[in-house]
Amino acid sequence: METTVLKKIWLSPPHMGGNERAYVNDAFETNWIAPLGPNVHEFENAIEEYVANGVHAACLTSGTGAIHLGLQLLGVGVGDEVLCQSFTFAASANPITYLGASPIFIDSERDTWNISPSLLEEAIKDRIATGKKPKAIVAVHLYGMPYKIEEVHAVARKYEIPVLEDSAEALGSVYKGFQCGSFGDIAILSFNGNKIITTSGGGALLCKDKLIKEKAVFLATQARDNAPHYQHSHIGYNYRMSNVLAGIGRGQMEVLEERVAARRANFEYYEKNLSNISEISFAKEPQGSLSNRWLTCILTPSFDVREKIRMALEKENIESRPLWKPMHLQPIFEKSISYINGVSEDLFEKGLCLPSGSSMEVSDLERVCEIIKSELK
Repeated sequence: METTVLKKIWLSPPHMGGNERAYVNDAFETNWIAPLGPNVHEFENAIEEYVANGVHAACLTSGTGAIHLGLQLLGVGVGDEVLCQSFTFAASANPITYLGASPIFIDSERDTWNISPSLLEEAIKDRIATGKKPKAIVAVHLYGMPYKIEEVHAVARKYEIPVLEDSAEALGSVYKGFQCGSFGDIAILSFNGNKIITTSGGGALLCKDKLIKEKAVFLATQARDNAPHYQHSHIGYNYRMSNVLAGIGRGQMEVLEERVAARRANFEYYEKNLSNISEISFAKEPQGSLSNRWLTCILTPSFDVREKIRMALEKENIESRPLWKPMHLQPIFEKSISYINGVSEDLFEKGLCLPSGSSMEVSDLERVCEIIKSELK
């Protein structure tokens, strides 16, 4: 007897637009396989035109590498402290340790689930009182929802601490008419395989100063001095994006607005079809914010309800995922200094990311919703 295999619905799979293959083929036909080349420059130009607001872009091998370089360019070094949003993926915090610095974790506020401006200021005052003024702030637009930009940056300016804007999940998100990625002293993007657009693996560093971009590119290409032989006066990294992967990125940028529209349509479908269930709620966009809705997330009343939904979906070959486990709860960072209000722990315990791919069909969305409704009858 044959067993019927249910169609797999992934959380956030890649979604090609059509022209990626042409740009990649061009890299092969012209033998631009090594790093640099026309695709890299055109991809950077496309990012700069899209994000706008005077941004310069350097395409790199990952968003993690971009955070590493960004923190270094902001002057972070051995023995320093960096304030970092706790409710995020580990890649927001790990690069702090690469530089010999220590992460100081800041909990979230309820409205956007991002770094709490009031806790941020409390932490800064406390660290200064101990004689350790923080060197930088890492603020994250979680799941594409802009953090409280005006409040966070007001605190940063007050204490003259630079902000690294982690826009890994927020390409296409907007705050008061400006694209996320254009607010920080340095910002980063991720083009990992599950992001709203992808280069398979990759990222970008964004800044307003062209000299900073040039320094980032220098460090990302092994910090090779201008000499006929290989000479190095600085420690460098192998972080530059390849011309092949940048070709994928060029094609993806051409359909970015369509991807944002599709992700937002997914959210609207879920909200319309699940909002009448008392056990489920959704994060709303604060005034002035437009989220790319990279992932649609729901909140449930308890860990047990969250797990009931997740396991029911898994049984039907549908991928979902709990919200990020806060960094201050991670084994590797459990001894780090943290300023906690309980918000991120509560979100982690009760929250679930639903399938949100831009290639989802209405029948896929219907299937997810019907399973959830069935479980919560």
